[in-house]
Amino acid sequence: LRIPDINSLGKVVCTMNTNTNTNTKTSTFTDTFTLGLEMPHEAGQREALLDRAMGAGRKRKSSEKLRRGRLAAEGLSFVARNEDGGVIGTVRLWNVGANCVRRGMAEALLLGPLAVDPFYANKGIGSRLMNHAISEAKRLEHGAIILVGDADYYKRFGFTAEKTGDIFMPGPFEKSRLLALELQDGAIDGIHGILFATGRKIVSRTERVIRAA
Repeated sequence: LRIPDINSLGKVVCTMNTNTNTNTKTSTFTDTFTLGLEMPHEAGQREALLDRAMGAGRKRKSSEKLRRGRLAAEGLSFVARNEDGGVIGTVRLWNVGANCVRRGMAEALLLGPLAVDPFYANKGIGSRLMNHAISEAKRLEHGAIILVGDADYYKRFGFTAEKTGDIFMPGPFEKSRLLALELQDGAIDGIHGILFATGRKIVSRTERVIRAA
């Protein structure tokens, strides 16, 4: 299934086809799911999904240091929903930066976590979330996407370690798993050093009250 380009306010309707073989016949059933922007009320569902799919240790990863206390990049938080509207997949992108030989600092997006409810695993939902996120990031004119993940999986989306040799995460990580995809040619040429967060900070309720006073 090819995911069409849509604007960030729309949604994509997808189907999952699964063949079940028995000794006497072959049957097919279809599940429908939609892709769209994550809504504020879905944050709890997303966090519960991430706990189920990735475990409690997910918050100790180096990538979390670039997300902690920050809002995701504007218009780049996506979920997959089942026919009942429940969240069954999630991916978000975050604003990050790095030193750059050519222009002092280069900006990029950090992708993750990408997760699918284990009950819906191996149905292509993760791939469709990835393709949708990449398409939207490109439409919004971002230059590149960086992630930490399995190279064999992410190479299908164009991610490689070709230009990440001189950049590092702010904590322990496997160098071979630091990958990047340029959405604009040369967007991360010359970047080096430790990645740092550049996204909007989360403002607490107390801070909002003080600012409004």
